[in-house]
Amino acid sequence: MTSIAARVEQVVIESAFLTEGMVRGLINLSELARQLQPQLEKEMWKPVGQAAVVMALTRLAGKLQQREHVEAGLLPQMAELTTRSELTEFTYRSSATSRECQGRLLAMAESHPGVFVTVTQGLHEVLIIVGRQLVEAVESCFAAEQLLAKIEKVSALTLRLDPEARDTPGIYHAILKKLALVKVNVVDMICTYSEMTLVLERSQVGLAFSVLSQSIKLRPR
Repeated sequence: MTSIAARVEQVVIESAFLTEGMVRGLINLSELARQLQPQLEKEMWKPVGQAAVVMALTRLAGKLQQREHVEAGLLPQMAELTTRSELTEFTYRSSATSRECQGRLLAMAESHPGVFVTVTQGLHEVLIIVGRQLVEAVESCFAAEQLLAKIEKVSALTLRLDPEARDTPGIYHAILKKLALVKVNVVDMICTYSEMTLVLERSQVGLAFSVLSQSIKLRPR
């Protein structure tokens, strides 16, 4: 059976605004407990004392503040922030001929140096993101494959990380949390050894770049 503390934490974590408010000490925990009490009693099928909810919120606030302190130390590990626009994202059903299609596409991409292209082979799907110069090449190479989705005019925001960041628990969460708080929707995420690329809707790139550039210490390449 779920404990009061566990359910309270779940409710708070599901709301970015409640989480941020508790971290910054902006929320009256007694009043929040009073508002949560009826919901908790309904979900847990038993009476829930307000004092128990306040205690759970107090402990959670301390835990969230400690986590925020740790995350604040993670963000400066990012060394570079770049954007690429006018991209198209394709998702195809993985098949016996998928890798052959990928090989043809990458061969064609060699004649377009500097153009954005990334191919990710999943268990059941193949994700391809390319600049506009390669859109027709993708459609040609994968003409016989099953197209599941096509998203046009997205942009990529790439964060170049210090190599040791890969051994740091919470580094990706710290980045994504900053964007979630300002309602930036991440369409897709691609990670390599020292790079994290976020695929975003074109209209949200400026906001995402501003939020992250203010949160980290960028260093020259």
